[in-house]
Amino acid sequence: MFNSTIIEKFKSIETPFYYYDLEILEKNLQILRQLSNRYNYQIHYALKANFNRPILELIAKYGFGADCVSGNEIKQALENHFTPEKIVFAGVGKTDKEILFALKENIQCINCESVEELGVINGIAKSEGIKARIALRINPDLEANTHHYITTGKKDNKFGINLSELDNLSRLHSQFSHIDLIGLHTHIGSQISDMQIFENLARRINEILHDFDQKGIKFKHINLGGGLGIDYQNPDQNQIPEYKEYFTTFKSNLILQPDQMTHFELGRSLVAQCGFLISRVLYVKKGLNTEFVIIDAGMTELIRPALYNAYHKIINLTSQGAPKEYDVVGPVCESADFLGKKVMLPETRRHDLLAILSAGAYAEVMASRYNLREIAKAVYSNNF
Repeated sequence: MFNSTIIEKFKSIETPFYYYDLEILEKNLQILRQLSNRYNYQIHYALKANFNRPILELIAKYGFGADCVSGNEIKQALENHFTPEKIVFAGVGKTDKEILFALKENIQCINCESVEELGVINGIAKSEGIKARIALRINPDLEANTHHYITTGKKDNKFGINLSELDNLSRLHSQFSHIDLIGLHTHIGSQISDMQIFENLARRINEILHDFDQKGIKFKHINLGGGLGIDYQNPDQNQIPEYKEYFTTFKSNLILQPDQMTHFELGRSLVAQCGFLISRVLYVKKGLNTEFVIIDAGMTELIRPALYNAYHKIINLTSQGAPKEYDVVGPVCESADFLGKKVMLPETRRHDLLAILSAGAYAEVMASRYNLREIAKAVYSNNF
């Protein structure tokens, strides 16, 4: 994965830093475009996973759209060559300012999360003398079997319009004169690898579409969100997610009319495996029962292990030898500041370089300056 030339260059760069292999990203995008074109699916890249300009420019070059959850993400997408007609705006707490900006930029649609929000959007659109293109985000009350912090499709989650509200929504629909209801949207969570869950989602959407159809409401766009997981355990062997199985699951189970377009909002699956967090060993410390490798990266650079107890594979780039078990921890003054526990590494020493894999998604975008730490820089393979 890293040849000796790259590792030698790493040695001269101040750590910690994020390294992005754009060849891995481009290979991923090529396969995704081939498969999505085969099924005539429209892909919107979820900027919340990673909004670095070189990554966005490459994704936009392949003709994908953008899924944004803030006004600044819409602005970032537009500045990096995503076309407005392929941008969708999601998020449970959109401000009036953000809604107005999205309407003025004439993006594809706003994914509306509640009846209350629908009224607000209608009012803003009315004041501008325009119609707002809307997709209703429905909460399908489905179990995603993922971490409860990234589950978004259960009825007790804050996201989407609950199924119990649909009858009332149908009655209210005619009151919103400045709403153009073009789509149905859902998103049930992330890091999902069990295709049965997506099959269940397709069948639930069939039921919801039938219910709306009976009420005379038809949608042009069916947006199924994202959530496709990646392989954190063996990222070097499985750099490309199961796109084919993912798409065929929906193709086999979703019942749509010929004039309806299927949309997906994929984020992690595009960018996670192209990113690496490179860190230098500060100390190797022997505790009573544990040997700690203390590195110069921590929860401020990659919060997922502390926040979700998430696993990231860690490799030593500069030492070889018999494996030993370590807890790899950061310098932040929190006991939650760890990158990996019971990690098998070759005997590790001060100044060794470690690579934390699968750090292209939800790493740099969630970085913080806690403890007044510097924000780590990004390095790209095309600059080597």
